[in-house]
Amino acid sequence: MTRAIPFEPRELRQIDELPGFFGMPGMPIRDTPVTAKENAAAMYFNKHPYWMYAPGNSGGVSMPLYNQLLGRGGPEGTVDAFGIEWVWVEMVGGSIVKPGDPLLLNANEWRDKIRIPNIDEWDWESAAEESKVNKTLFSQVTLVNGFWFERLISFMDFEGAAIAIIDEDQKPAVHEIFEAMTDLACKLVDKYLEYWPALDGFNIHDDWGSQRAPFFSYDVGVEMFLPHIKRLTDYIHSKGRVATLHSCGHLEDRIQIFIDGGFDQWTPQAMNDTKKLYDKYGDKIVIAVIPDEFDPETTSEEEQRQRAREFVEYYCHPGKVAIADFYSSWAFTPAFSEEVYAHSRKRYLGLV
Repeated sequence: MTRAIPFEPRELRQIDELPGFFGMPGMPIRDTPVTAKENAAAMYFNKHPYWMYAPGNSGGVSMPLYNQLLGRGGPEGTVDAFGIEWVWVEMVGGSIVKPGDPLLLNANEWRDKIRIPNIDEWDWESAAEESKVNKTLFSQVTLVNGFWFERLISFMDFEGAAIAIIDEDQKPAVHEIFEAMTDLACKLVDKYLEYWPALDGFNIHDDWGSQRAPFFSYDVGVEMFLPHIKRLTDYIHSKGRVATLHSCGHLEDRIQIFIDGGFDQWTPQAMNDTKKLYDKYGDKIVIAVIPDEFDPETTSEEEQRQRAREFVEYYCHPGKVAIADFYSSWAFTPAFSEEVYAHSRKRYLGLV
Protein backbone atom coordinates (compact mmCIF):
# COMPACT_ATOMS: atom_id res chain seq x y z
CA MET A 1 0.00 0.00 0.00
CA THR A 2 1.39 3.40 -0.99
CA ARG A 3 1.68 5.78 1.97
CA ALA A 4 -0.56 8.83 1.53
CA ILE A 5 1.38 12.11 1.59
CA PRO A 6 -0.67 15.32 1.28
CA PHE A 7 -0.04 17.42 -1.81
CA GLU A 8 1.72 20.75 -1.25
CA PRO A 9 1.95 23.49 -3.92
CA ARG A 10 5.70 23.78 -3.31
CA GLU A 11 6.08 20.41 -5.04
CA LEU A 12 5.65 22.16 -8.38
CA ARG A 13 8.93 23.99 -7.84
CA GLN A 14 11.62 22.81 -10.26
CA ILE A 15 14.84 21.92 -8.48
CA ASP A 16 16.76 20.37 -11.37
CA GLU A 17 16.41 19.31 -14.97
CA LEU A 18 16.89 15.98 -16.70
CA PRO A 19 18.48 16.41 -20.15
CA GLY A 20 16.19 15.62 -23.07
CA PHE A 21 16.73 12.73 -25.48
CA PHE A 22 17.84 13.24 -29.09
CA GLY A 23 17.71 17.02 -28.95
CA MET A 24 14.36 17.22 -27.13
CA PRO A 25 13.92 19.80 -24.36
CA GLY A 26 14.99 18.90 -20.85
CA MET A 27 12.39 17.75 -18.34
CA PRO A 28 11.88 19.27 -14.87
CA ILE A 29 12.77 17.47 -11.68
CA ARG A 30 10.40 18.80 -9.03
CA ASP A 31 10.49 19.19 -5.27
CA THR A 32 8.58 15.94 -4.80
CA PRO A 33 7.75 14.35 -1.43
CA VAL A 34 9.51 11.12 -2.45
CA THR A 35 12.11 10.56 -5.14
CA ALA A 36 11.17 9.57 -8.68
CA LYS A 37 12.84 6.25 -7.91
CA GLU A 38 10.48 5.65 -4.97
CA ASN A 39 7.52 6.74 -7.06
CA ALA A 40 8.41 4.23 -9.77
CA ALA A 41 8.72 1.46 -7.17
CA ALA A 42 5.26 2.33 -5.85
CA MET A 43 3.94 2.13 -9.42
CA TYR A 44 5.56 -1.13 -10.47
CA PHE A 45 5.21 -3.04 -7.21
CA ASN A 46 2.07 -1.54 -5.63
CA LYS A 47 0.28 -0.28 -8.78
CA HIS A 48 -0.34 2.96 -6.86
CA PRO A 49 2.26 5.68 -7.52
CA TYR A 50 2.31 9.12 -5.94
CA TRP A 51 2.08 10.81 -9.35
CA MET A 52 2.04 9.80 -12.99
CA TYR A 53 5.44 8.58 -14.12
CA ALA A 54 6.41 10.95 -16.94
CA PRO A 55 9.45 12.15 -18.89
CA GLY A 56 11.97 13.40 -16.36
CA ASN A 57 11.39 10.56 -13.90
CA SER A 58 13.84 8.06 -15.35
CA GLY A 59 17.57 7.81 -15.72
CA GLY A 60 19.90 5.28 -17.21
CA VAL A 61 23.40 3.99 -17.22
CA SER A 62 25.36 5.15 -20.25
CA MET A 63 27.30 2.09 -21.26
CA PRO A 64 29.91 2.52 -24.02
CA LEU A 65 31.39 -0.86 -23.10
CA TYR A 66 28.15 -2.71 -23.90
CA ASN A 67 27.46 -0.56 -26.97
CA GLN A 68 30.84 -1.37 -28.49
CA LEU A 69 30.83 -5.09 -27.66
CA LEU A 70 27.17 -6.10 -27.88
CA GLY A 71 25.44 -3.02 -29.24
CA ARG A 72 25.88 -1.23 -32.52
CA GLY A 73 28.68 1.19 -31.85
CA GLY A 74 28.35 4.74 -33.18
CA PRO A 75 29.47 6.89 -36.09
CA GLU A 76 32.96 5.45 -35.81
CA GLY A 77 31.64 1.90 -36.29
CA THR A 78 32.56 -1.16 -34.28
CA VAL A 79 33.36 -4.86 -34.42
CA ASP A 80 31.30 -6.54 -31.73
CA ALA A 81 32.19 -9.37 -29.38
CA PHE A 82 31.02 -11.93 -31.95
CA GLY A 83 33.37 -10.50 -34.61
CA ILE A 84 30.52 -8.84 -36.52
CA GLU A 85 31.26 -5.49 -38.16
CA TRP A 86 28.75 -2.66 -37.72
CA VAL A 87 28.74 0.34 -40.04
CA TRP A 88 27.13 3.74 -39.52
CA VAL A 89 24.35 4.86 -41.87
CA GLU A 90 24.29 8.65 -41.80
CA MET A 91 20.85 8.97 -43.42
CA VAL A 92 19.10 7.13 -40.57
CA GLY A 93 21.48 8.05 -37.76
CA GLY A 94 22.17 4.45 -36.78
CA SER A 95 24.28 1.39 -37.45
CA ILE A 96 23.67 -1.84 -39.34
CA VAL A 97 25.67 -5.01 -39.78
CA LYS A 98 28.00 -4.69 -42.78
CA PRO A 99 25.82 -6.20 -45.50
CA GLY A 100 26.51 -9.10 -47.80
CA ASP A 101 28.45 -11.52 -45.62
CA PRO A 102 26.35 -12.88 -42.72
CA LEU A 103 28.08 -14.93 -40.05
CA LEU A 104 25.55 -17.75 -40.48
CA LEU A 105 23.91 -18.95 -43.69
CA ASN A 106 22.05 -21.62 -41.73
CA ALA A 107 21.27 -21.64 -38.00
CA ASN A 108 22.66 -25.18 -37.75
CA GLU A 109 26.15 -23.74 -38.27
CA TRP A 110 26.03 -21.81 -35.03
CA ARG A 111 28.14 -24.09 -32.81
CA ASP A 112 31.01 -23.92 -35.29
CA LYS A 113 30.82 -20.19 -35.97
CA ILE A 114 29.51 -18.39 -32.86
CA ARG A 115 31.85 -17.90 -29.93
CA ILE A 116 30.03 -16.75 -26.80
CA PRO A 117 32.01 -13.84 -25.31
CA ASN A 118 33.49 -14.23 -21.85
CA ILE A 119 32.19 -11.09 -20.20
CA ASP A 120 34.38 -11.68 -17.14
CA GLU A 121 37.27 -10.49 -19.31
CA TRP A 122 35.69 -7.08 -19.94
CA ASP A 123 36.88 -4.02 -18.02
CA TRP A 124 33.81 -3.57 -15.81
CA GLU A 125 35.67 -1.59 -13.17
CA SER A 126 36.60 1.17 -15.61
CA ALA A 127 33.06 1.17 -17.01
CA ALA A 128 31.66 1.60 -13.50
CA GLU A 129 33.95 4.56 -12.93
CA GLU A 130 32.81 6.21 -16.16
CA SER A 131 29.04 5.63 -15.68
CA LYS A 132 27.18 6.44 -12.50
CA VAL A 133 23.60 5.79 -11.39
CA ASN A 134 21.45 8.72 -10.28
CA LYS A 135 19.94 7.22 -7.14
CA THR A 136 17.01 9.64 -7.09
CA LEU A 137 15.66 8.50 -10.50
CA PHE A 138 14.27 5.20 -11.70
CA SER A 139 17.40 3.90 -13.39
CA GLN A 140 17.64 1.06 -15.83
CA VAL A 141 20.21 -0.11 -18.34
CA THR A 142 19.17 -0.46 -21.97
CA LEU A 143 20.35 -3.63 -23.69
CA VAL A 144 20.14 -2.84 -27.41
CA ASN A 145 20.06 -5.63 -30.01
CA GLY A 146 18.52 -7.85 -27.38
CA PHE A 147 19.10 -11.58 -27.29
CA TRP A 148 16.56 -13.07 -29.68
CA PHE A 149 15.26 -11.80 -33.02
CA GLU A 150 17.50 -8.73 -33.33
CA ARG A 151 20.52 -10.78 -32.28
CA LEU A 152 19.62 -13.49 -34.78
CA ILE A 153 19.36 -10.83 -37.50
CA SER A 154 22.88 -9.68 -36.63
CA PHE A 155 24.09 -13.25 -37.17
CA MET A 156 22.07 -14.08 -40.28
CA ASP A 157 20.81 -10.80 -41.82
CA PHE A 158 17.06 -10.18 -41.82
CA GLU A 159 16.02 -12.61 -44.53
CA GLY A 160 18.01 -15.47 -43.07
CA ALA A 161 16.67 -14.86 -39.56
CA ALA A 162 13.07 -14.59 -40.76
CA ILE A 163 13.37 -17.93 -42.56
CA ALA A 164 15.22 -19.68 -39.73
CA ILE A 165 12.46 -19.11 -37.16
CA ILE A 166 9.90 -20.91 -39.36
CA ASP A 167 12.12 -23.53 -41.02
CA GLU A 168 11.56 -26.90 -39.33
CA ASP A 169 15.16 -27.92 -40.07
CA GLN A 170 16.56 -24.79 -38.41
CA LYS A 171 14.16 -24.17 -35.52
CA PRO A 172 15.91 -26.51 -33.04
CA ALA A 173 19.20 -24.68 -33.69
CA VAL A 174 17.46 -21.31 -33.32
CA HIS A 175 16.22 -22.42 -29.89
CA GLU A 176 19.79 -23.38 -28.99
CA ILE A 177 21.02 -19.94 -30.08
CA PHE A 178 18.30 -18.21 -28.07
CA GLU A 179 19.12 -20.41 -25.06
CA ALA A 180 22.79 -19.42 -25.28
CA MET A 181 21.91 -15.75 -25.71
CA THR A 182 19.57 -15.86 -22.72
CA ASP A 183 22.36 -17.41 -20.67
CA LEU A 184 24.52 -14.47 -21.74
CA ALA A 185 21.75 -12.04 -20.78
CA CYS A 186 21.47 -13.52 -17.28
CA LYS A 187 25.24 -13.21 -16.81
CA LEU A 188 25.01 -9.57 -17.90
CA VAL A 189 22.29 -8.95 -15.32
CA ASP A 190 24.62 -10.28 -12.64
CA LYS A 191 27.50 -8.11 -13.82
CA TYR A 192 25.41 -4.97 -13.93
CA LEU A 193 24.10 -5.54 -10.44
CA GLU A 194 27.57 -6.26 -9.16
CA TYR A 195 28.95 -2.97 -10.47
CA TRP A 196 25.75 -0.86 -10.41
CA PRO A 197 23.75 -2.24 -7.45
CA ALA A 198 21.46 0.83 -7.46
CA LEU A 199 19.96 -0.17 -10.84
CA ASP A 200 16.18 -0.57 -10.75
CA GLY A 201 15.60 -2.43 -13.97
CA PHE A 202 16.63 -3.71 -17.37
CA ASN A 203 15.18 -2.47 -20.64
CA ILE A 204 15.38 -5.23 -23.24
CA HIS A 205 15.35 -4.38 -26.95
CA ASP A 206 13.92 -6.77 -29.52
CA ASP A 207 12.14 -5.22 -32.50
CA TRP A 208 9.35 -7.41 -33.85
CA GLY A 209 7.59 -5.37 -36.48
CA SER A 210 7.40 -2.73 -39.17
CA GLN A 211 5.20 0.35 -39.20
CA ARG A 212 2.29 -1.72 -40.49
CA ALA A 213 2.60 -5.26 -39.13
CA PRO A 214 4.65 -7.76 -37.12
CA PHE A 215 7.50 -9.62 -38.79
CA PHE A 216 6.16 -13.05 -37.81
CA SER A 217 2.97 -14.73 -36.65
CA TYR A 218 1.61 -14.88 -33.13
CA ASP A 219 2.16 -18.64 -33.01
CA VAL A 220 5.80 -18.23 -34.02
CA GLY A 221 6.19 -15.66 -31.25
CA VAL A 222 4.83 -18.11 -28.70
CA GLU A 223 6.80 -21.10 -29.95
CA MET A 224 10.16 -19.52 -30.68
CA PHE A 225 10.46 -16.56 -28.31
CA LEU A 226 8.16 -16.80 -25.30
CA PRO A 227 10.10 -19.47 -23.32
CA HIS A 228 13.35 -17.52 -23.58
CA ILE A 229 11.75 -14.19 -22.75
CA LYS A 230 10.13 -15.68 -19.66
CA ARG A 231 13.39 -17.17 -18.45
CA LEU A 232 15.13 -13.80 -18.61
CA THR A 233 12.31 -11.78 -17.00
CA ASP A 234 12.01 -14.41 -14.25
CA TYR A 235 15.72 -14.02 -13.60
CA ILE A 236 15.48 -10.22 -13.49
CA HIS A 237 12.50 -10.46 -11.11
CA SER A 238 14.42 -12.90 -8.89
CA LYS A 239 16.89 -10.04 -8.34
CA GLY A 240 14.07 -7.72 -7.29
CA ARG A 241 14.33 -5.63 -10.47
CA VAL A 242 11.90 -4.55 -13.16
CA ALA A 243 11.96 -5.89 -16.73
CA THR A 244 10.79 -3.46 -19.40
CA LEU A 245 10.53 -3.88 -23.16
CA HIS A 246 11.43 -1.78 -26.17
CA SER A 247 10.01 -3.42 -29.29
CA CYS A 248 9.45 -1.28 -32.36
CA GLY A 249 6.66 -1.83 -34.83
CA HIS A 250 2.90 -2.21 -35.07
CA LEU A 251 2.60 -4.90 -32.42
CA GLU A 252 -0.77 -4.39 -30.75
CA ASP A 253 -1.78 -8.01 -31.30
CA ARG A 254 1.49 -9.35 -29.87
CA ILE A 255 1.02 -7.77 -26.44
CA GLN A 256 -0.24 -10.98 -24.83
CA ILE A 257 3.15 -12.54 -25.56
CA PHE A 258 4.82 -9.64 -23.77
CA ILE A 259 2.49 -10.12 -20.81
CA ASP A 260 2.95 -13.90 -20.71
CA GLY A 261 6.68 -13.30 -21.09
CA GLY A 262 6.70 -11.40 -17.81
CA PHE A 263 7.51 -7.88 -18.92
CA ASP A 264 6.43 -5.25 -16.43
CA GLN A 265 6.13 -2.48 -19.01
CA TRP A 266 6.12 -1.89 -22.76
CA THR A 267 6.66 1.41 -24.57
CA PRO A 268 4.78 1.08 -27.89
CA GLN A 269 5.60 3.31 -30.82
CA ALA A 270 3.05 5.88 -31.89
CA MET A 271 1.54 3.76 -34.68
CA ASN A 272 0.01 1.59 -31.94
CA ASP A 273 -3.27 2.60 -30.30
CA THR A 274 -2.00 3.04 -26.76
CA LYS A 275 -5.45 4.02 -25.49
CA LYS A 276 -6.89 0.73 -26.73
CA LEU A 277 -3.96 -1.20 -25.27
CA TYR A 278 -4.42 0.49 -21.91
CA ASP A 279 -8.16 -0.15 -21.88
CA LYS A 280 -7.74 -3.86 -22.53
CA TYR A 281 -4.42 -4.71 -20.89
CA GLY A 282 -3.57 -1.88 -18.48
CA ASP A 283 -4.25 -4.04 -15.42
CA LYS A 284 -1.78 -6.68 -16.69
CA ILE A 285 1.18 -4.64 -17.95
CA VAL A 286 2.18 -1.00 -17.63
CA ILE A 287 1.68 0.72 -20.98
CA ALA A 288 3.50 3.89 -21.98
CA VAL A 289 0.59 5.86 -23.39
CA ILE A 290 0.58 8.81 -25.77
CA PRO A 291 -1.64 11.90 -25.33
CA ASP A 292 -4.15 12.82 -27.99
CA GLU A 293 -2.38 14.92 -30.60
CA PHE A 294 -2.27 18.71 -30.30
CA ASP A 295 0.06 21.43 -31.51
CA PRO A 296 1.96 22.84 -28.52
CA GLU A 297 2.78 25.96 -30.54
CA THR A 298 -0.84 26.95 -31.20
CA THR A 299 -2.66 25.47 -28.21
CA SER A 300 -3.28 27.91 -25.36
CA GLU A 301 -1.88 27.24 -21.92
CA GLU A 302 -5.33 26.75 -20.43
CA GLU A 303 -6.29 24.24 -23.11
CA GLN A 304 -3.03 22.39 -22.55
CA ARG A 305 -3.79 22.20 -18.84
CA GLN A 306 -7.30 20.96 -19.57
CA ARG A 307 -5.87 18.30 -21.88
CA ALA A 308 -3.42 17.31 -19.17
CA ARG A 309 -6.23 16.88 -16.63
CA GLU A 310 -8.23 14.76 -19.05
CA PHE A 311 -5.13 12.70 -19.79
CA VAL A 312 -4.60 12.04 -16.08
CA GLU A 313 -8.23 11.22 -15.41
CA TYR A 314 -8.25 8.64 -18.20
CA TYR A 315 -5.01 6.86 -17.32
CA CYS A 316 -4.40 7.27 -13.58
CA HIS A 317 -6.21 4.56 -11.65
CA PRO A 318 -4.76 2.63 -8.70
CA GLY A 319 -4.33 -0.95 -9.89
CA LYS A 320 -4.39 0.09 -13.55
CA VAL A 321 -1.55 2.52 -14.05
CA ALA A 322 0.05 3.94 -17.17
CA ILE A 323 3.12 6.04 -17.81
CA ALA A 324 3.97 8.84 -20.21
CA ASP A 325 7.42 8.21 -21.56
CA PHE A 326 9.68 8.84 -24.55
CA TYR A 327 7.10 8.91 -27.34
CA SER A 328 4.94 11.40 -25.44
CA SER A 329 7.75 13.86 -24.75
CA TRP A 330 6.50 16.22 -27.47
CA ALA A 331 3.37 16.98 -25.39
CA PHE A 332 5.17 17.81 -22.16
CA THR A 333 5.36 21.57 -22.41
CA PRO A 334 5.89 23.38 -19.09
CA ALA A 335 2.11 23.82 -18.66
CA PHE A 336 1.17 20.25 -19.63
CA SER A 337 3.93 18.78 -17.48
CA GLU A 338 3.03 20.81 -14.40
CA GLU A 339 -0.67 19.98 -14.71
CA VAL A 340 -0.03 16.25 -15.19
CA TYR A 341 2.07 16.23 -12.05
CA ALA A 342 -0.33 18.23 -9.87
CA HIS A 343 -3.52 16.56 -11.08
CA SER A 344 -2.13 13.03 -10.85
CA ARG A 345 -0.84 13.72 -7.32
CA LYS A 346 -4.35 14.73 -6.30
CA ARG A 347 -5.96 11.89 -8.19
CA TYR A 348 -3.83 9.21 -6.58
CA LEU A 349 -4.73 10.75 -3.23
CA GLY A 350 -8.40 10.35 -4.14
CA LEU A 351 -9.04 14.11 -4.16
CA VAL A 352 -10.19 14.45 -7.79
